[in-house]
Formats: sequence, structure tokens, C-alpha cells
Amino acid sequence: MQDWLDALRRCCPPEQMQGFLDRAGMTGHGRVTLDQIVRLYQIAAVETGDEMMGLWSRPVRARALQHLMTTVREASTLPAALHRFSTFWNLLLDDYQLVLQDQNGAPCLSLQPRGPQIPQRFGHVLMLKLAHGLLSWLAGHEVPVRAVQFAFDRPSFAADYAVIFPSKVRFGAEMSAICFDLAQMGPPQPRSSAQVADFLNRAPRDWIFTGSLAHAQSLQIRGFLYRSAWESCHLEGAAQLLNVTPRTLMRRLQDEGTSFQAIKDGLRRDIAIRDLQEGQKSIEEISQDLGFSSAANFHRAFRRWTGATPGTYRQHSLGGAGLTLRSAT
Repeated sequence: MQDWLDALRRCCPPEQMQGFLDRAGMTGHGRVTLDQIVRLYQIAAVETGDEMMGLWSRPVRARALQHLMTTVREASTLPAALHRFSTFWNLLLDDYQLVLQDQNGAPCLSLQPRGPQIPQRFGHVLMLKLAHGLLSWLAGHEVPVRAVQFAFDRPSFAADYAVIFPSKVRFGAEMSAICFDLAQMGPPQPRSSAQVADFLNRAPRDWIFTGSLAHAQSLQIRGFLYRSAWESCHLEGAAQLLNVTPRTLMRRLQDEGTSFQAIKDGLRRDIAIRDLQEGQKSIEEISQDLGFSSAANFHRAFRRWTGATPGTYRQHSLGGAGLTLRSAT
């Protein structure tokens, strides 16, 4: 999410950016919801004149996604739809080429740079997820994914990827790519113009969150943690809420590529970053709100999450400079 906001800030003035956040309902103290993310996209994509909102070197003009969907829905097979997908984007992107290859019977779509590039993390996520989302829409169900990899280091919020991709994700790869199991892809379903319009009206909900049901455990636990007092949040309580045993919950979370502690740390990190950026609370207050026994423990955790101390992060954030997050260790 932060990657997207950073990219969006680069393609619009601060007053316009603040207006986007206000209208999407993202300037309060509440947790950012899926509806707010969708609303922000729908506002910004129209008013910036870029349906990918600054994520690529060339703006993706209005109605591009509509033309893409019209193109892929005519494909006779899902691999053919992937071919149309790559051909379409190769007409629009200057900095990357989408290459479709067969790897041991698995159709793999990769983003190959046209010259030296620093990967825009959210841009890579959004493009690969759009391919998966369109295939899932055509198939009528979430298409299984064999593998996902990204050409950037593991971010501190890597656990969030388990909610987006139905596969374990590898970081630090030579290039970003997504591979599908041909045997499990199935045939495309007929899609009407009305269904195309519905997909576009709901964008990006149906392409980013193709597996909201499959990943309900992660999402429910995140909500449970947000509503509860941090010091009383335990795996056993979450398991009781979901009416499963702790062992079953651990296994399900492992299948989603995450854990109870990873979800807890991820939400704590997101709330800490939000509160530091807003500048309304002291670092001591943030530490207490997140259930840390001392400010020193909060400092250590925040440095592990971001590579910076809370004070340094706040100074850079309020001063308008960005901090590069590093992988948690």
C-alpha cells in the first residue's frame, strides 16, 4: 500500500493527493479497508489520467483496461488470453517487456526490463496480479498459481503477499514472474459486455483480491487483532473466534504462507507507520498503544521492520523525504 501511495504522490501535487485521501476516507485514524483502497484507485485513476497511477514511465490512458478486457475475453483458452495480455501491454510499456514462455508445461509470464531499471514494487505486484485476476475472471474461479517471484528484496511487509497470491512468493529473483499450472487452468467462460463493465466498475477489487475467500483466515485474524487489546492477543483466542483448534489454525496459516505472529507484526508495523506519519502521538504513546512493554522494545521492533528508528522515520516522513524499507530479519 505504501509503495502505491509513494508512486501516486509522484504524479500529482500534494493538494490533489490530500484530496484523494480525504475523498477515499483514508485520513482518519481507522485501519485502511478494502473499500477505501478500491475507492482511492477509482478516484486517482480517473483524475490523474493514468490507470496505473504513476507506476510506469508512461501513463496508461483512460479506457486502456477496458480495451484489454475486450481483447482477452475473446481468447479461446487461458494461455491464449495470457498471450493477448502480454501483447497488449507490450504496446504500452516502455520500461518493461512482458514475455510469455513455457517452463515444463507451465505458462510463465515475466517482466523483463528494457535496459537498467529499479523495480517499482507495487507496479510489479499490480501487473502480475492483473494477469492472475483476469485469468480468474475468465475461468470463473481463482486460477491456481504454481509460483510467483519478484525482482526485489523481501520487503518488511512480505506477509501481506500471502493474502494477494495463492502461492508462496520468492524475492530477490532475476526478474518478476508468475507461473500457472496448465493442467489446472481449465477453459474460459463466456463473458458479456455487462460482465466486463461490472469488473471495471469494481476495479481493482476483483483482480487484486481474487482469493478473499481462500485467505479469509489471514483477513479475519488481522481484524481480530485490530479490535483487541494487543497484550491479550494470542493464537488461542483467534482459534476460538474462528471455531477451530490452535493446531488447525496454525496449519491453515502456514498454507497461506504466513503465521499468527507475522500477521500481528505486520498490523503493528502498519499502525506504527501510520501514527508516526500523522504526527499526532508521541513515540511513547504509540509504543503503549501497540502493547510494547517499553519504548526500547518498540524501537528494536521498528528498526527490525523498517531499518530505521521511530524518531528517524518520523523525521524523514514529516520532512517529506522517503525512507527505503529493508527486509525484516
